[in-house]
Amino acid sequence: MSAPNNRTLTISEEERELLRADIILPHQVNHQNYLNKIVCGDMKEVIHRLPKGFADLIILDPPYNLNKQFGKTTFKATKPQDYAAYLQEWFSQVVECLSPTGTLYLCGDWKSSAILQQTIAEHLTILNRITWKRDKGRGANLNWKNCLEDIWFAVRNPKSYTFHADAVKILHRVRAPYTLLGKAKDWQEDKQGQRTRLTYASNFWDDLTIPFWSMTENTEHPTQKPEKLLAKLILASSNQGDTIFDPFLGSGTSAVVAKKLNRNYIGIEQDETYAMLSVKRLRIAENDKRIQGYSKGVFHERNVAER
Repeated sequence: MSAPNNRTLTISEEERELLRADIILPHQVNHQNYLNKIVCGDMKEVIHRLPKGFADLIILDPPYNLNKQFGKTTFKATKPQDYAAYLQEWFSQVVECLSPTGTLYLCGDWKSSAILQQTIAEHLTILNRITWKRDKGRGANLNWKNCLEDIWFAVRNPKSYTFHADAVKILHRVRAPYTLLGKAKDWQEDKQGQRTRLTYASNFWDDLTIPFWSMTENTEHPTQKPEKLLAKLILASSNQGDTIFDPFLGSGTSAVVAKKLNRNYIGIEQDETYAMLSVKRLRIAENDKRIQGYSKGVFHERNVAER
């Protein structure tokens, strides 16, 4: 039995047909019918139907090289060289969708980070690697607890790409307030006496909370990323009206955040239930633009509701 305040988003049998109506299939995708769509099917069946260079920002969150159940599909861990071959099967085709000034982010874990780096470097210029801390993770008696993941940041043209550093600043609490001639230096104090400083975002993110049962964004997808994480990528590396492409959409987080931030989107997801969850979340986002942990143009140290 679920907890009384369990907000995990689910789909009833009555909703399935209504949600299915907003999903398109691979054979329906063409150059005039892809924008702001959720496509249910294998990414490799869809990618060649899309225009070249249409995406301003591509966010890739493929299955990690782990044994994991995604709906009715099981992804099995393989040897590193086999996982590299899996990435090579489709990565160059995805890159063809990237605009001349576009940005690509590729997510992965520490075990495959070197493979991801090598795969990207063959096609794009890598500018950085973001490491983010997730709260969840099993303890280990004979090893360090694994609670970090990587996101590789790459562009097609290192001399011309979008990056808005001011759009992803973080409001930090000031623990050692410094004054100059009796005045606060680079920090402010609110009416409640809380001292804060607005700082640039680094490539280590420890301000994220993995969606869980009491959060309205939570779904039953086993590897769902926080909306706050996607908001950072989208705000930093795209403009309003740009197109965000996610070939491994999962339960729809990138598309939902793109919609909330006034971007276009296209997402591909092969599991029908997850595709339906994406549609349901997009419908909710039409009237609810909140992103937990982000309000009034500022990210907070930990997730908070919009004030």
